Amino acid sequence: MKITFYGHASLGIAVGGKHLLVDPYISANPKAAHVDLETLKADYILLTHAHGDHILDVEAIAKRTNAVIVSNAEIAGYYAAKGFQSHPMNHGGSWNFDFGKLKFVNAIHSSSFPDGSYGGNPGGFVIEGEHKNIYIAGDTALSMDMKLIPMRTKLDLAILPIGDNFTMDVEDAIIASDFLDCDKILGYHYDTFGFIEIDHEESIRKFFNKGKDLMLLEIGSSIEL
Repeated sequence: MKITFYGHASLGIAVGGKHLLVDPYISANPKAAHVDLETLKADYILLTHAHGDHILDVEAIAKRTNAVIVSNAEIAGYYAAKGFQSHPMNHGGSWNFDFGKLKFVNAIHSSSFPDGSYGGNPGGFVIEGEHKNIYIAGDTALSMDMKLIPMRTKLDLAILPIGDNFTMDVEDAIIASDFLDCDKILGYHYDTFGFIEIDHEESIRKFFNKGKDLMLLEIGSSIEL
């Protein structure tokens, strides 16, 4: 499994011979100006919620790649009505895709489209690949529901928001990693704008002091599990 960070909460995941994009917000992010949207591969686009900083580039990418948009029922229906392929899910449900098993799990946040229309309830994803399992939290507060995830799935990586203000901060993300029984964390949803800027060295140190590994990737960089 190869995971690429495209800035903010945007990820590329190569797993099972397929390419997944998560919450593509790239073209309006100056920090991701070097990422060429036209070259990104996508068999599936996973959306945690409907906010503009998570769905901005969905339609442009889906038109080019014919990707299947996977999200809650409301978001999937929104894009299906526009003629895009979609797969609706809801909390607690899972589906066996050709890249692995995908489960839609709880998140505590809000969700509306940029025009104010209803975006359903926010969520996160657990991906069980052939060899590795990951959790993508989406935008969320710390939640006791996270304790449920390792009861079903042993995680190799947890991808957690750490920017504070709109989501968890670093301290809450450390607690979340305890709940998830996962000490390998990829941080995201930070630094994009002033409300969510963080001190990188201090954040990494706080995780290290708890015996955990926080990775903060440069935009466009990847890790392999």
